[in-house]
Amino acid sequence: MTPQELVVRMLPPFGGWLALSALALPDGSPLRGTAMVVFLAAGPGAALLRICGPALATAPATGPAELPDPAFEHHSDLLERLMLTVFVSVALVLLAATVFIATHAFSAQRVLLTLTLLTTVAAFCPRLRASPPRTGKGSAL
Repeated sequence: MTPQELVVRMLPPFGGWLALSALALPDGSPLRGTAMVVFLAAGPGAALLRICGPALATAPATGPAELPDPAFEHHSDLLERLMLTVFVSVALVLLAATVFIATHAFSAQRVLLTLTLLTTVAAFCPRLRASPPRTGKGSAL
């Protein structure tokens, strides 16, 4: 693993620990709110999508036939990853908050700490290997 790959891998957990440390700032601080919103909107999703990235790249995007664009596949994959990152992060925030509400133990600090720990563990997990594409034989539809 190169140092650059290590930095990219550890960026989401670092954002979580930064958001946790921002809790020491006074209530209503713009820096506190920004750190928390940025991490909660992208951190957990980015860490989890890094794990399953190769599996997502097995089916490339296809553009419209009438206007072929050589950069369509790259831009489409980038947009897909960005949207999945945000949606997975928001889903994890809602899931963690719901669990804490159901157990009568809800607090923003607990949700943030739980997601930071999940993101840190996900950063240490290896990536999944992509499975070979399926052929038409033997598939039951």
